Amino acid sequence: MKEEIRERFTEATNVIHLAGEHLTERIAKAVDTIVSACRAGGAVYLFGNGGSAADAQHIACELVGRFLTERPALRAQALTTDSSVLTAVANDYDFEKVFARQLEAYGRPGDVAIGLSTSGNSPNVVAGLATARRIGMRTIAFTGAGGGRCAELADVLLDVPCSQPCPRIQEAHAVTYHVLCEFVERALTQK
Repeated sequence: MKEEIRERFTEATNVIHLAGEHLTERIAKAVDTIVSACRAGGAVYLFGNGGSAADAQHIACELVGRFLTERPALRAQALTTDSSVLTAVANDYDFEKVFARQLEAYGRPGDVAIGLSTSGNSPNVVAGLATARRIGMRTIAFTGAGGGRCAELADVLLDVPCSQPCPRIQEAHAVTYHVLCEFVERALTQK
């Protein structure tokens, strides 16, 4: 068991290293996308399922609160947190529409939609990104290798170069969004 535990850390380190090599330019583009929206008074909306829902909330938390530096709050909202809206839309329409419907209500041209799906194929994340595109929002997708169906809907695809297992992708997502938050914050606090 102890050797297998060490192997998990090695696997995670390797995937994170590969992600850093693969995503550097794309992370810089995602930073520019978010910074431009925030400077124009826009908002960032985030969504995903399960662990990716928790990641969406984590990113929103870092943007609204602070990451490393004192600064004004940024307009960011995780679309995974309103249980009344989620259950009403899932019941009255379909679970596939839970994020799309909220983006119809809140999203405006120039805002940013960030969808997280390790497979890149979660129907409600795909629908959310499609709705964001239709509205005129910029789109960013956090996925595993290749991006699945989210790839064609993302202005910026942050696809971790790993197809299995899901935990390694999510671990790389966490490092990726921490780097993203750091550089968004830095850009918005530089004089």
